[in-house]
Amino acid sequence: MKSSEIEDDSVFESAAELFKAMAAPMRLKIISALCNGEKNVSELRAEITTTQPNMSQHLNTLYQAGILGRRREGVSIYYFIANEKVVHMCRTICVQIAIDQN
Repeated sequence: MKSSEIEDDSVFESAAELFKAMAAPMRLKIISALCNGEKNVSELRAEITTTQPNMSQHLNTLYQAGILGRRREGVSIYYFIANEKVVHMCRTICVQIAIDQN
Protein backbone atom coordinates (compact mmCIF):
# COMPACT_ATOMS: atom_id res chain seq x y z
CA MET A 1 0.00 0.00 0.00
CA LYS A 2 1.42 3.37 -1.02
CA SER A 3 1.06 6.38 1.25
CA SER A 4 -0.88 8.11 -1.55
CA GLU A 5 -3.46 5.31 -1.32
CA ILE A 6 -4.17 6.00 2.35
CA GLU A 7 -7.02 8.47 2.38
CA ASP A 8 -8.64 7.63 5.68
CA ASP A 9 -7.33 9.88 8.47
CA SER A 10 -8.17 7.16 11.00
CA VAL A 11 -5.11 5.20 9.80
CA PHE A 12 -2.83 8.09 10.70
CA GLU A 13 -4.66 8.73 13.96
CA SER A 14 -4.28 5.08 14.98
CA ALA A 15 -0.58 5.11 14.07
CA ALA A 16 -0.06 8.31 16.07
CA GLU A 17 -1.76 6.77 19.12
CA LEU A 18 0.45 3.69 18.85
CA PHE A 19 3.62 5.80 18.55
CA LYS A 20 2.45 7.95 21.48
CA ALA A 21 2.04 4.85 23.66
CA MET A 22 5.58 3.73 22.81
CA ALA A 23 7.16 7.19 23.07
CA ALA A 24 9.08 6.61 26.30
CA PRO A 25 12.38 4.77 26.72
CA MET A 26 10.96 2.86 29.71
CA ARG A 27 8.11 1.51 27.59
CA LEU A 28 10.52 0.36 24.89
CA LYS A 29 12.57 -1.41 27.56
CA ILE A 30 9.43 -3.15 28.82
CA ILE A 31 8.48 -4.25 25.30
CA SER A 32 12.02 -5.54 24.77
CA ALA A 33 11.96 -7.45 28.07
CA LEU A 34 8.70 -9.15 27.08
CA CYS A 35 9.79 -10.16 23.57
CA ASN A 36 10.85 -13.62 24.73
CA GLY A 37 7.80 -14.35 26.82
CA GLU A 38 5.54 -13.17 29.57
CA LYS A 39 6.84 -11.88 32.89
CA ASN A 40 5.34 -10.64 36.11
CA VAL A 41 6.12 -7.22 37.54
CA SER A 42 8.83 -8.56 39.87
CA GLU A 43 10.61 -10.23 36.97
CA LEU A 44 10.39 -7.05 34.91
CA ARG A 45 11.75 -4.96 37.78
CA ALA A 46 14.69 -7.38 38.11
CA GLU A 47 15.62 -6.51 34.52
CA ILE A 48 14.63 -2.84 34.46
CA THR A 49 15.65 -0.47 37.22
CA THR A 50 12.71 1.70 38.22
CA THR A 51 10.22 2.17 41.03
CA GLN A 52 7.11 0.03 41.40
CA PRO A 53 4.73 2.98 40.74
CA ASN A 54 6.67 4.01 37.62
CA MET A 55 6.68 0.46 36.26
CA SER A 56 2.95 0.11 36.92
CA GLN A 57 2.18 3.39 35.16
CA HIS A 58 4.09 2.38 32.04
CA LEU A 59 2.62 -1.14 32.01
CA ASN A 60 -0.87 0.31 32.27
CA THR A 61 -0.23 2.72 29.37
CA LEU A 62 0.98 -0.15 27.18
CA TYR A 63 -1.95 -2.32 28.26
CA GLN A 64 -4.52 0.42 27.56
CA ALA A 65 -2.99 0.92 24.09
CA GLY A 66 -3.45 -2.78 23.30
CA ILE A 67 0.30 -3.37 23.06
CA LEU A 68 0.40 -5.63 26.12
CA GLY A 69 -2.00 -8.18 27.49
CA ARG A 70 -2.11 -9.42 31.06
CA ARG A 71 -3.33 -12.33 33.11
CA ARG A 72 -3.55 -13.00 36.82
CA GLU A 73 -2.04 -16.05 38.45
CA GLY A 74 -2.62 -16.02 42.20
CA VAL A 75 -1.39 -12.66 43.45
CA SER A 76 0.86 -12.06 40.44
CA ILE A 77 -0.07 -10.31 37.22
CA TYR A 78 1.79 -11.51 34.14
CA TYR A 79 2.26 -9.25 31.14
CA PHE A 80 2.82 -10.37 27.56
CA ILE A 81 3.02 -8.86 24.09
CA ALA A 82 -0.48 -8.66 22.65
CA ASN A 83 0.48 -6.89 19.42
CA GLU A 84 3.35 -8.62 17.61
CA LYS A 85 3.47 -5.83 15.01
CA VAL A 86 4.78 -3.53 17.73
CA VAL A 87 7.66 -5.91 18.46
CA HIS A 88 8.61 -5.96 14.79
CA MET A 89 8.45 -2.15 14.60
CA CYS A 90 10.54 -1.68 17.74
CA ARG A 91 13.19 -4.16 16.67
CA THR A 92 13.48 -2.63 13.22
CA ILE A 93 13.85 0.91 14.53
CA CYS A 94 16.19 0.05 17.42
CA VAL A 95 18.45 -2.11 15.24
CA GLN A 96 18.70 0.65 12.64
CA ILE A 97 19.55 3.23 15.31
CA ALA A 98 22.21 0.92 16.78
CA ILE A 99 23.73 0.45 13.32
CA ASP A 100 23.72 4.19 12.68
CA GLN A 101 25.44 4.89 16.01
CA ASN A 102 28.38 2.59 15.17
